[in-house]
Amino acid sequence: MDSKYFRKIKKKLAPRSIGEQLWSHKRWTAFGVVVFIGLLIVVFADNGVMQRRKLERDRAVLMEKIRVAEEDQKRLREQSRALDGDKKAVEKVAREKYGMVREGEKVYKIVPPKQ
Repeated sequence: MDSKYFRKIKKKLAPRSIGEQLWSHKRWTAFGVVVFIGLLIVVFADNGVMQRRKLERDRAVLMEKIRVAEEDQKRLREQSRALDGDKKAVEKVAREKYGMVREGEKVYKIVPPKQ
């Protein structure tokens, strides 16, 4: 008779422990362990992905600090240039920052009422 009319008998898999399954597939188990250890090394080593991400975050923070410092330095240079030759700028700084007044001027201080 033709084999297409017969039902194929499926092999039943006997429940085995994980250890037995791993022992029966030694090559795949060894390959999986090597891959897992390799991934751990790539991610968590001194030159790994985690260290690189930390360094990139630190670099971004430092670049922002440098940008802010450069802007502050530019502002201070402009202020220094203005103070070098402009008497009005010097007077403005003396009045606002140091509270200086010219001779003969009277200073009125407005005190807000206490609540």
